[in-house]
Amino acid sequence: MSDLSVEPTTRPSGIDPRGPRFTASVTAVVLAVVLVLPETPATVLIGAQALLFATGVLLGVQRTPTGLAFRTFVRPRLSAPTALEDPAPPRFAQGVGLVFAAVALGAYLAGALVVAQVAVGFALVAALLNAVFGLCLGCEMYLLGLRALRRA
Repeated sequence: MSDLSVEPTTRPSGIDPRGPRFTASVTAVVLAVVLVLPETPATVLIGAQALLFATGVLLGVQRTPTGLAFRTFVRPRLSAPTALEDPAPPRFAQGVGLVFAAVALGAYLAGALVVAQVAVGFALVAALLNAVFGLCLGCEMYLLGLRALRRA
């Protein structure tokens, strides 16, 4: 995604693009666990994941617990990134994740197990695409929205 890359010296507010992939990996594990848990613990865990998504939306992906873990434990063991990424698209992607987690949480609380699991499943697929292939669906939605607004 060359649209998102900037030189580290020109945009100090950029983020290491490997951070959101790390977060997506952790999120994928959490969502997979949600799908195999009984209803009550799944409800609690998807609620916790919704809070993590909300943190990413409100404070930015670099200030989430997984962002902190990446900066503290993973980033020091890696070479410097060749380019930094605009944090806006991953932040938007956290909002998309929040919507799916909120739908799942509401469905679990309402007893609509299939709806909850489908919502979790969609979020899991998106997290896996990002974690494994570096394809951030929420980021792509953000960029499509920008292009659409520019044409309007």
